[in-house]
Order: sequence, then C-alpha cells, then structure tokens
Amino acid sequence: MHLDPRPSLAALALGLAAILPLPGAPEKAKSPQKPVVKTLAIGAQAPGFDLPGVDGKNHALADFAAARILVVVFTCNHCPDAIGAQDRLKKLAADYGPQGVAVVAISGNDPLALQPWELGWSVYGDSFEEMRAHARDHEYNFPYLYDGDTQAVTTAYGAVATPHVFIFDADRRLRYQGRLDNGRRDPGPATENNARDVLDLLLAGKPVPETMQTSRVFGCSTKWAWKRALAQEKAKEWAGLPVTVEPADAATIRKLAANETGKIRLINVWATDCGPCLAEFPDLVGIYRQYQKRDFDFVTIATDPAPKAGAVRKVLTRQQAALSPLTAKSVAAEGRRTNNYHYDSDDLDALAEALDAEWQGPLPHTLLLAPGGKVIFRHTGRIDPIAVRRAIVARLRAEE
Repeated sequence: MHLDPRPSLAALALGLAAILPLPGAPEKAKSPQKPVVKTLAIGAQAPGFDLPGVDGKNHALADFAAARILVVVFTCNHCPDAIGAQDRLKKLAADYGPQGVAVVAISGNDPLALQPWELGWSVYGDSFEEMRAHARDHEYNFPYLYDGDTQAVTTAYGAVATPHVFIFDADRRLRYQGRLDNGRRDPGPATENNARDVLDLLLAGKPVPETMQTSRVFGCSTKWAWKRALAQEKAKEWAGLPVTVEPADAATIRKLAANETGKIRLINVWATDCGPCLAEFPDLVGIYRQYQKRDFDFVTIATDPAPKAGAVRKVLTRQQAALSPLTAKSVAAEGRRTNNYHYDSDDLDALAEALDAEWQGPLPHTLLLAPGGKVIFRHTGRIDPIAVRRAIVARLRAEE
C-alpha cells in the first residue's frame, strides 16, 4: 500500500497538541451534544461513505462494488485492543482478498475528545496526520479512512468501540456485526474467529446462523465529540496543579539515574537560556501526561546557576511541568516530593558523571532508563518526540 511521504513532526504532534493546550491558549468550542447512536441492524443496507484515506485519496462505498464481500472495521491508532488486533486484521485482509473480500478500516474517533492518558498504550494519537504515520509504521494492506471531523459515518453504522466489525454480502446487506475475534490485546492468533467464520460461510454461499450474526464488542469506546468537554476539563485541572522544584546534589542525581523503581524513567537536563530546551519542553510534558498511568516516571534537571532559581521555577510553571497525581504515590515511596530538580553546584562534570558518563555536556540531554538504570534511549539536542514515544511503548510492551 503506497502512503504519502513522511509527515513533519509538527503534523504528527497535532493530536496531542489538540488536547495539551499551551498556557494562555484560547478555549476551544463547546462540545457537541451527545448523539443517539444505534448499531446497524442485521439485514440493513450498508450506509454510504466518502472519506479521506491515508493514501491521499478519498474512498467511497461505491469503490468497493466489485467485491463479493465488504468488511468495514471501525478502529483507531490509540486503543490497545485495536493495536492488538491490527496484525490479525492485516492477515485477514491478505488471506481473504484473493477470494473477493475487501477490507476497509475507518477511524471515527474525535481526536479532541481524548484525554492524554488514553494515549498511553500507543505512539500516536487519532488525528488524521497521525493515522498516516501509524498506517505507514504498521504497513497496513487496506484503506484506512478518517471520519473524526463529523463522525457521520461512524454514527450511521453505530460503531460503539474499536475495533468494531461489520460484514456485508454482495448486495451490501449486513450479515455480521461485532468483534473481530476473541484475541483482544493479544497479537494472536485468536482461538475464536468470529469474522473469519462468517466470511467462510458467505463465500461458500451458506446463510449465517442467527447465533453467529452478532457478538459483543469488547474494546475502547468510540471517542464521540461530546467527550471533548471532559478532555478540556482535565486539561484545566492539569494547568491548576502546583509545580515544584527542589535543589539536587550529585548524590541525588546518581540515585535518580540508578532508577531503583519498577518504572521506566525519562530524564531531561536543561537550562533556562537554552533555546532547544525550551522548544522541546511542551513535548516532554505531553509525553509525561500521555504515559502517566503506565509504569513511567519523568524527571527534569535544570543546570542554571543557583541565583537563577526563580527563573527555573518560572519556566517550569509556564510549561505546566507538574507532578501528576497518578505518579505522586510512587514518587513518595522513593522519598521524593517532586519531579523537578535544580542542580545546586557549578561542578557540571560531577553532574555528568553522576547521571550519564557518556554525556559530553551539550544541552538539552535526554535519557530513558529501564528499572535498574540501564539506558534504553539517549539523545543530546532537541528530541524527536515520536522517537521517544516509540522507545517508551516498546519497553512497556516488552514488560507486559
């Protein structure tokens, strides 16, 4: 499947930027009213659609007229159930495509309706630009379409979760709706293959028994636009959290680097007069908010001279670098009270030796540490937030 060239980092950040507003940013429009959503009934005609795809083309229902069977799957980037199912869906498309079965995936989530922590199992949010990157990374072999702006198609089908599968016969009458299989978050293979069983019957010209026509959909609920209000409320709550900073000597830094916790730890070294440091700060705070419900911790270390303590606090406050209430308990268990530190010595060599002997000194400097202090990601200079998220997700999945 041919995808558009790699989007810019700014474009990939759209999804998170939408739900991580900068201080002083204007409030977004009020959330739409909660709609009445009714899942399509068995025997109903397939509702029409004409939606943009990650391949740069629009795809309409009529484009699949030649297919013997049409499988429409409502899915997304962020949901762990959808992520777990994506390889099984790709295999279904590959196995049944030669038999005349067309598969099309649609993301109907409103990216502005997501809270940051809901993205904690993924690299990407659910914006259209991030869909392009997600499909490219995972080599999707079917069209992946976006319905997040209006959610009209998602409402017409009545997709209640991701993934939610709808299978239509040659006349485009619905013959099955429900789960893909019983695999859930396990990449598979599944032991109960609802969609495959229905496809086998339809391809053989056999009717689908009533007991096989529907199944419950266990997955992440559809992120309807009316859920924006809660996301905005939580953003305001975060903006109101206190931001603290404490002095730290080399011994404290050494202990932080040892990471004697069961969490992975992201450490960023910065200064108030470092342009790249300030430019990447919103990304770092966004990453912290994204993974705050996982086994994840975030620490900042300012290297400014001691007299600039006020400037350090001011920057941290402006960047909303608060300690998440969700990680406060584990921080307290270490005997700590903050996630922000101001190195209290002019001996920066001692700081480097305590933190990362391979660091040559330039700022910013970022480390991702496994429990026990092993470095699993290291970067000097402004980070690529996607690269950091990939490293975090890879480690978290390895621990599952």
